[in-house]
Amino acid sequence: MNREVILLSRENIAALMTPADYLDAVEAGFRASKQGSAFSPVPMHVPASGGAFHTKGASFASDRRYVAVKLNGNFADNPKRHGLPTIQGAILLGDGANGSVLAIMDSIEVTLMRTAAASAIAAKHLARPKTTTLCICGCGEQGRVQAAALAEVITFQRAFAWDIDPQRALAFAARMTTSLGVPFEAATTLRKATRASDLIVTCTTSQAPFLTEHDVAPGTFIAAVGADNPEKSELTPALLAQAKIVVDVLEQCAAMGDLHHALEAGAVSATDVHADLGDIIVGARPGRTHDDEIIIFDSTGTAIQDVASAALIYQRALETGVGLRFAL
Repeated sequence: MNREVILLSRENIAALMTPADYLDAVEAGFRASKQGSAFSPVPMHVPASGGAFHTKGASFASDRRYVAVKLNGNFADNPKRHGLPTIQGAILLGDGANGSVLAIMDSIEVTLMRTAAASAIAAKHLARPKTTTLCICGCGEQGRVQAAALAEVITFQRAFAWDIDPQRALAFAARMTTSLGVPFEAATTLRKATRASDLIVTCTTSQAPFLTEHDVAPGTFIAAVGADNPEKSELTPALLAQAKIVVDVLEQCAAMGDLHHALEAGAVSATDVHADLGDIIVGARPGRTHDDEIIIFDSTGTAIQDVASAALIYQRALETGVGLRFAL
């Protein structure tokens, strides 16, 4: 007997979930990973023409055991060349007890929002309590949701927006000032903005590091988001060498994050990594210990974030009737 499958579009998912919902789901996923009720193997990287595909899978137990597999295409030139998103794909959610398919959902919204949620959770635990100034480096969709998620946990008084395209930074600053009620300023000089900021997010497609140890003031928290494959890089190895490093997944960051480049340069070793985010959440490792620490969260994205978010989305879809029902 075929079981009912729910098909969920990006619009469906956006209607079911708020930024705060993703914070709850992602934090539950990281906590579960330390309690033995969530598991994720190493992701698969498949090179393609002009980009690559990433396949990530994980299991997660909440009201039942769920398993999710996400296939994402990541093509940096898509917006200019094809009018398509940089990242697009789908998540397949299954029942971990009997193997049946429960849902197929668009991955764009989930990937954006769960990535931003991880940064916000890390900031909640690792940024200075008196953090007031934000700098977003990379004024795309990820920059937008990063700012919105961080505003859930920190009350900002001002913010900067920086992008390699100054006009994009101007438009982003105007949009975010209106949507968040925080005055955003388009930064013409990266260092001037980052040195004045308590919290920096790097969420670009850069393949060369642009944020150095000279660009960051003591006590800053940095969420390094953009380096989600081995070719990408945003932070110099020297900056990582001066910071307390927290990762989402150590093995993954060592293979594809900014940590990967610092390891290759010999600036740090794997033993220099302070903790993973799950350790911080459950209290197995301390977070910030003094105000002058520079703390970097190297965020490469784990499937545990995906499965925990997809499980909550599926539960909401069942409750509300949202989505297309069909049998495979």
